[in-house]
Amino acid sequence: MSIDKKYIDQFINVTSKAAIASYHLVGKKDKIAADQAAVDAMRTELNKIKMTGEIVIGEGSLDEAPMLFTGEILGLKKGPDFDIAVDPLEGTNFAANNLPGALSVIAISEKGNLFKAPETYMHKIATAKVEKGLIDLDYSTKKNIENLADFKNTDPSKLTACILDRPRHKKIIEDLTKLNVKIKLITDGDVAGALLVTKPIYNVDIYLGIGGGPEGVLAAAALDAYNCHFQGKFIFDNEKDIEEAKKMGITEFDKKYEINEIIKGDTIFCATAITDTMAMKGVVSENNNYYMTETLVTNKTSNDNHLSIEKRKMIFDNVKN
Repeated sequence: MSIDKKYIDQFINVTSKAAIASYHLVGKKDKIAADQAAVDAMRTELNKIKMTGEIVIGEGSLDEAPMLFTGEILGLKKGPDFDIAVDPLEGTNFAANNLPGALSVIAISEKGNLFKAPETYMHKIATAKVEKGLIDLDYSTKKNIENLADFKNTDPSKLTACILDRPRHKKIIEDLTKLNVKIKLITDGDVAGALLVTKPIYNVDIYLGIGGGPEGVLAAAALDAYNCHFQGKFIFDNEKDIEEAKKMGITEFDKKYEINEIIKGDTIFCATAITDTMAMKGVVSENNNYYMTETLVTNKTSNDNHLSIEKRKMIFDNVKN
């Protein structure tokens, strides 16, 4: 089954309003306030939609952020049942410091089709579409890079790998350097980083490393629409995370998830740029309370809206300076 296409426009409004709310705190060095503004706007807009929407992936403690909490029910409580994953402000540091890369993100599926991810870290690997078995989390960095280079009929030195700039990635970065792979380090923006594999214009061939589990699920929703390759494996290294996972129905704690185990059926994914991100311009303020926003939209079953960037002019009438 597919989601009624009328909801595409409504969810674009959700991320656009959240982006505008956060925009007013861009560059003000307060990532928590910027995140809270996005959360509040997103919740308000979601509650206007004719649906019963359950947050299955909300904001989490990894960012010590105000939450749209997991299990929260939103909408007018009539219409279809949806699972919803949100990151009202992806790249909180980017927004706080007025740097490129801040997004407002949401993913929606029919009930039961979106993986309920615990608030823990995840091993991830993503590429554009490749042959089955070519790229795998269980392979070494060297094997994955060499396989990908062979598949693309090129040399590892012509490939670009994107990875979060974290001490935990020291070994991967060393391995990539030995292979003479071009490395794109990102300081934040785990969702946007993974999405760079979707189009050649972004010049990223592979995304890999450890990042947030919820962000992995959000990225997978868009990657699935692009028919990309993605695998994730959660990291459960303490009793609290294990107990939380059990409550979510997870029983295999070392399982490697394929993209079709994370995202099932039809999905809508919207990511509105708060600051310039990928090929999108950040929020632009016009006269009075008018704002221009640009949103990356994917819908798995709709060729009309598939992989498009939506531009719109909006009135925002509850600005808090």
